[in-house]
Amino acid sequence: MDNHQADRRSGSCSKEINVSTYSQDTIAAIATPSGRGGVGIIRVSGPLVKQISEAVVGILPPPRFAHYCEFLDAAGEVLDQGIALYFPNPHSFTGEDVLELQGHGGPVVMDMLLDRCLKLGARLARPGEFSERAYLNEKMDLAQAEAVADLIDSETTAAARLATRSLQGSFSRKIHELVEGLIQLRMYVEAAIDFPEEEIDFLSEGKVSTDLQAIIDNVEEVRLKASTGRLLRDGINLVIAGEPNAGKSSLLNALAGVDSAIVTEIPGTTRDVLRERIQIGGVPVHLVDTAGLRETADIVEREGVRRAREEVHKADQLLWVYDAESDPDNKGINNAALPAAVPLILVRNKVDRLGEPPGKTQRGDIPEISLSANTGEGLELLKAQLLSNMGFQGAENTEFLARRRHLDAIDRALECLQKGTDVLERQQAGELLAEDLRQAQLILSEITGEFSADDLLGEIFSSFCIGK
Repeated sequence: MDNHQADRRSGSCSKEINVSTYSQDTIAAIATPSGRGGVGIIRVSGPLVKQISEAVVGILPPPRFAHYCEFLDAAGEVLDQGIALYFPNPHSFTGEDVLELQGHGGPVVMDMLLDRCLKLGARLARPGEFSERAYLNEKMDLAQAEAVADLIDSETTAAARLATRSLQGSFSRKIHELVEGLIQLRMYVEAAIDFPEEEIDFLSEGKVSTDLQAIIDNVEEVRLKASTGRLLRDGINLVIAGEPNAGKSSLLNALAGVDSAIVTEIPGTTRDVLRERIQIGGVPVHLVDTAGLRETADIVEREGVRRAREEVHKADQLLWVYDAESDPDNKGINNAALPAAVPLILVRNKVDRLGEPPGKTQRGDIPEISLSANTGEGLELLKAQLLSNMGFQGAENTEFLARRRHLDAIDRALECLQKGTDVLERQQAGELLAEDLRQAQLILSEITGEFSADDLLGEIFSSFCIGK
């Protein structure tokens, strides 16, 4: 068996790391938010930790022991008092020697302490470099490293809990199970390649097609959960649009639960884009109220209309609000030139003035919610429709948080598997099927970082905060 065959057999893949980007420098950074606080933390990681600790603290504290001490400058003067924690490699977050100096959280004190560490040989850490080193030292995989940032950035309780599960390896285990299934099927298919006189029997007996379909079903199940996880992480951009005086700002206020927008009976009151961040069913929603869409000679309002149209085209979902009393047939939507690709919900507002109850109907394929933004009646119907449009089944139906790049990788892997199904059914071509399985395996391995290019790592970790 040649080396190429051996590689195909094992199905192994490894991180593609440019060693020059991963030096053995000692890095340091402030690990707590900027500003004033009771406690501030300096984190140091790398081979100079012991020397820095002895210079700043006076000793190297016992491993994982909270040592109360004074932090000293180069002249032996006291910079601050606090706690020093030493984590020897490999039993630390980064897998290297790590020192944490916990002092008072004033910005000047923190800067002085950080500067002391830098003058002792450390350099300032890049954004996400501590997590990057944890990944490179195999303390966590790439999906878990991303979960660290997602946990910090979580906007909802559900997102925080799912980020914790991802950090604990829930998502990674699912991906590893899929990759292992692909490896086993590759080994079986490639047995047919090694014994060509038996290939037809191997591929036509039904096991390959059955196992392949089972893998596709499993990938699609993971994709469904990942889609929900991405919603809980990223949320949606929900834009409220409509003609002037339809009640758009009233709807923004009703959904946000605060009077963010000025509401008057004068058409064209809203002339700029207003934004609120809310939650609907645990999903973060970036709510955008826009100026009424109409032709106008007013130069300020015209600019507001232009910005409104920009927001409409950037929306993940769109609410078109119209006045049930003054425009019963919703004729204003005909001239709105709304983007066809953005999911739309019609909002028939001010039904309280007509003495009508709230309700839901369909206008072709477009749902329509009758409500009163003024009284709040019908808002729950609207929220339920929004969640339905998202395909959101509830946080209880997912197990992990996911990112857009994860969904992209899963989609590309599914394309390879569907292509493999086609060549199996049409051509009984073992070599082509084996290659499709290999490509799917490598693509899924991008998620956990078992197979990752340098540019991908740079893009991911550069979005982290400094000190993490």
